[in-house]
Amino acid sequence: MSKKTKSAASFDFARWQQDARAQFSGLDPNDPSRWPALPRQLLLLVVALAVLVGLWYAVLSGMRTQLETERQRESQLRTEFTSKVAQAVNLDALRAQLEQVRQYVTQLERQLPSRAEMDALLSDINQAGIGRGLQFELFRPGQVELRDHYAELPIAVRVSGSYHDIGMFVSDVAHLSRIVTLNNLSLAPAANRPDMLTLDTTAKTFRYLDPEEVLQRQREQQQQQQAARGQR
Repeated sequence: MSKKTKSAASFDFARWQQDARAQFSGLDPNDPSRWPALPRQLLLLVVALAVLVGLWYAVLSGMRTQLETERQRESQLRTEFTSKVAQAVNLDALRAQLEQVRQYVTQLERQLPSRAEMDALLSDINQAGIGRGLQFELFRPGQVELRDHYAELPIAVRVSGSYHDIGMFVSDVAHLSRIVTLNNLSLAPAANRPDMLTLDTTAKTFRYLDPEEVLQRQREQQQQQQAARGQR
């Protein structure tokens, strides 16, 4: 019985592969409206994913860059503020500017969860896929990487579903209240399911460091500085 099932599945796949090749042969690149259904749907999917990836990269990468830039700007302004206080020059204006920067940095930090809130964020990502009817084949958090002012958690994700549901899932993740980026996107037909697609990606979430991690990061930086001095 199992041999018959395997041979039938192999025959169905070969026939689907033949049909797919037939639909892709003789396509007129100047008139996609006359293409068969499969090439036309794949073209729409590629265009939609390209637009979504471009938007996520521009918006989310920009926010992360802004956060780092504003932190550096805050440190620079504090140094300038101390110097100006001693001279009592433009003190009120500097205070107002410093307060604006602090408020902006605080606003960006609110989009970063704490360590205790990470489980809820992971659940939100999972629920975003389930809510779109996707099947999770892989959801594996990786090793936390500590940066200067935040921690980064990569998550290996593999989901299967229709191209429309996958697109909506990606959109839902981009609209989460916390910052989540999808990297290394790979889309392919699902195994033994020609009507479904499989998305492989690495989701990256970010959170701010707790006091213990800040001290750990400072100690690591001090050790690196001491090691660099010892090599001179």
